[in-house]
Amino acid sequence: MTVTYIVSGFAVGLLVGLTGVGGGSLMTPLLTLMFGVSPTVAVGTDLAFASATKTAGTLAHRVRGTVRWGIVRHLCYGALPAALVATFALKYFGALDKEIGQIIRYSIAGSVLLTVCALLFRSRMQAWVLAHPEKQLQGTKLAIVTVIVGALLGTLVTISSIGAGAVGATILVLLYPRLSPAEIAGTDIAYAVPLTAIAAAGHWYLGSINWELLATLLIGSVPGITLGSLAAKAVPEKFLRALLATTLTGIAAKMVF
Repeated sequence: MTVTYIVSGFAVGLLVGLTGVGGGSLMTPLLTLMFGVSPTVAVGTDLAFASATKTAGTLAHRVRGTVRWGIVRHLCYGALPAALVATFALKYFGALDKEIGQIIRYSIAGSVLLTVCALLFRSRMQAWVLAHPEKQLQGTKLAIVTVIVGALLGTLVTISSIGAGAVGATILVLLYPRLSPAEIAGTDIAYAVPLTAIAAAGHWYLGSINWELLATLLIGSVPGITLGSLAAKAVPEKFLRALLATTLTGIAAKMVF
């Protein structure tokens, strides 16, 4: 089983490197559906997995100067308190109970579908926002909405481990359409580091992290994401996004039915 986990980590890392989609959209459903890991443990383990991998990504973007720290700060104002509240809510309602596990399973499916929408419609949404500058928020209103978005993402990520990747990046594109793709990616990864770290710490407190599983996944994912990143330019982006969207839609349907 250890070899299977390593191979799975490699496959997810490869797809993340090729597409840029957050690993949670792939890893959490994979652990739940293929390996029978309980939804709560799958979420907790994936959050610890994400906090480790995103830290390295943030360091790289910081060196390149592609992190907008002001936006990161406003997102964290909302996301970090929300992650703490969501953790205590899971503790209160019993995170490892079967009923709560089923709710988390549905939240994972919903988050996967949000990721699919982000994959398919991000470019069109960005084009619409750029074509209607009067609809773009500015100043204090933009800052407040950013904090609210951070709170929503913080809750979503803590419960499902999904949302800080494609969904978060798509929202940033809509709120800050003039950021470059590298700045969107860098900012999205940077705010996700403290968010996933706090959410992972919360799941450690709940006892819902499998550390042995985490280690084996990391062994496979590091070379996978490296290879995927190097090969990304050689594979047509539209083909990858269509394939990934179809796969994720199937995963969401499987988790619900």
